[in-house]
Amino acid sequence: MNRCAVLQMASSPTIDANLCEAARLIGEAAKAGAGLVALPENFALMGEHEGSKVEVKEVDGAGPIQDFLARSAKKYGIWVIGGTIPLAGDDDRKVRAACLVYNDQGERVGRYDKIHLFDVNVPGSDEAYKESNSIEPGSTPVVLDTPFGRLGLSVCYDLRFPELYRKLAAQGAEILVVPSAFTAKTGAAHWEILLRARAIENLCYVLAPNQGGLHGNGRETFGHSMIIDPWGVVLDVKKTGAGFAVAGIDHEHLETVRAAFPALQHRRFSE
Repeated sequence: MNRCAVLQMASSPTIDANLCEAARLIGEAAKAGAGLVALPENFALMGEHEGSKVEVKEVDGAGPIQDFLARSAKKYGIWVIGGTIPLAGDDDRKVRAACLVYNDQGERVGRYDKIHLFDVNVPGSDEAYKESNSIEPGSTPVVLDTPFGRLGLSVCYDLRFPELYRKLAAQGAEILVVPSAFTAKTGAAHWEILLRARAIENLCYVLAPNQGGLHGNGRETFGHSMIIDPWGVVLDVKKTGAGFAVAGIDHEHLETVRAAFPALQHRRFSE
């Protein structure tokens, strides 16, 4: 089995401090035997306001956050999924929320731009979010080959849109990755339910690194970073605090479940 880890952080408005914390956790996960490590959404910056990410955006292919991810992957000889980082897009007033994947040589091998943007008022609270004020949405699902299986990439609010995961499954995804910054309120209500549903209905492993804790901007995130198998079993979870969950990806188990319960072959609607 190939062991994977999902990191949990409570990122601050200070990039250097966040990268130090991420470096510590990546090192600990690698020491625990993880060959793939996934960081949460906004791991390098949870800014004071939505526009903070625009102020520190990097051009595609160059910048301290991207350098950190490449360096970490190469240092430990592991694959690293870089949650999201703010990359320059077409609109100078906005960024792309880009999930970047690096191989064990430190080479970037994949990029997914978050498609669904979190423009909501959270019921029963005074929380309101408008990601479209500072983020340009992506439009293309991404699946890529790795030694751990075919990865289907997604980010946070994407989790509520099962049609995206059907497209990823149709492209051969075996592992769904969902780096997130789920709020405490929505997380308590829906986080595990939605993650397990995506695993079950697509017969995939799910890697779900999440932000977890109180942030400098007053936001509280849910934590409970977890790894789920294709039958919907939670293999490991980091409920609170900084740290990680780790578990193996068992391809024999994946193939057995899919062969015995071929739901993906029984679909009657392709869209």
